[in-house]
Amino acid sequence: MQRTSVRVLTAPLDILDWESAIRRLVHWGNERRSSVVCICNVHMTVTAGHDKELAEVLDGADMVTPDGAPVAWAMRRAGYASQQRINGPDLMWRYLAEAERLGQVVFFYGGMEETLAALRVSMLAAFPGLRIGGMVSPPFRPLTAEEDQAYVDQINAADTAALFVGLGCPKQEKWMHAHRGRISAVMVGVGAAFDYHAGTIKRAPMWMQRYGLEWFHRLCSEPRRL
Repeated sequence: MQRTSVRVLTAPLDILDWESAIRRLVHWGNERRSSVVCICNVHMTVTAGHDKELAEVLDGADMVTPDGAPVAWAMRRAGYASQQRINGPDLMWRYLAEAERLGQVVFFYGGMEETLAALRVSMLAAFPGLRIGGMVSPPFRPLTAEEDQAYVDQINAADTAALFVGLGCPKQEKWMHAHRGRISAVMVGVGAAFDYHAGTIKRAPMWMQRYGLEWFHRLCSEPRRL
């Protein structure tokens, strides 16, 4: 697939629309291609400027989408006037519709047990035919090599096409990069998407999203974390 990108600060962002983004996920998932997809908001864009490891992850990713509205605005100012905001929660939800239609298996890694349970209910209500290969809430500590390999084996044994990773930035991006070639699926780092779709965190109203204020809504919702 032909790829065009532009840099916003140090982060390379793909020039693409929703249809192209979903098509790539479906294609890589169908091939069981070990791929890394990063959803880049302002926080990640700025962090990559002083986190060399994260910058290397973004440079080596198979797709980097503009999550935050200000990131998409910067791309438009760089000459790509029609660039859309391709955010994590919506990318995940749109792909799930295609996964249900095509019978692709999805897997979820990250988040709290109760969040994953609520997420399962929400997804199956919207996509009753969705094939969920598994949902893992890893412990909040470094894993042993044996534990990590057991999770890798579980994901691969489920015939996973797409693995959604919700460990938070930049942990999830580094995790995906470290597991490239080991996990036979397209890996997508979606941050708080699990919580949004599970209903454990309320998403910003649409008007705030349109005006690039979703970060402010989340700051008010989770001030200690952010």
